[in-house]
Amino acid sequence: MKRPKEEYKIQSVVNALELLEQFKGERAELGISELSRILGLHKNSVFRLAATLESQGYLEQNRATENYRLGIKALELGKAFLSHTGLVRVASEKLRALSSQVNETCYLGILRDDMVFYIEGVESTQPLRVASRIGTRLSPLCTAIGKVMLAYVAEQERNQIISRSEFKVHTPCSILDQGKYEEELRGVIAQGYALEREEKDLGVINLAAPIFDYNHQVVAAVSISGPITRMTEEALRETLIPHLLNSAEEISQAIGYTKK
Repeated sequence: MKRPKEEYKIQSVVNALELLEQFKGERAELGISELSRILGLHKNSVFRLAATLESQGYLEQNRATENYRLGIKALELGKAFLSHTGLVRVASEKLRALSSQVNETCYLGILRDDMVFYIEGVESTQPLRVASRIGTRLSPLCTAIGKVMLAYVAEQERNQIISRSEFKVHTPCSILDQGKYEEELRGVIAQGYALEREEKDLGVINLAAPIFDYNHQVVAAVSISGPITRMTEEALRETLIPHLLNSAEEISQAIGYTKK
């Protein structure tokens, strides 16, 4: 009789993977003592696990705080998984075209574990441009991509994500009221895109549009990010929004979406 695979588990590998999973939350960095408490492991064991993962590039240590954060290898694995689905491979070409058309920084983002992950992007060639967010994760409550993703999920799931998240003051423009935020989400459905005006970073405007798969489910979002001096109402209306919506539709169609 074939033994169940559970019996083949290597506990040290399980511990290492559980350590990595602790970085899925909003906090980017964690210390050995905190990881030890969360995992229920001795600090010496956690230190050896972290040191091993750091040597292989899956963690990196902040030398100033001595805390750990995810390393580049973790991002590479995530991107490899996504590229195998075809989404990143298809979107990369479209993002380059979009960035060339609008000459602003463009991103592809997804929603995972209540956070927005920026998984692909093309930077603007202009001297004044927004700092890259590739590989970062942010709350959906302060991003255009987050608004898009939450606007199209089922109401129950949306409410659960919002309840697990926290409205924070990033700038004087940050949305702190759930009612106002939900009103923004209704606007996304009505107009087909989301707009974030300096809610995360002062002087920066982001807009995003949904990417649908063959099941008409939103699986990602494409966005344009730029300084407020260039993201004027005229530029938004005449250039940025039309190009954004066209790019989102092209990516959607490339992964099997067809209009009903």
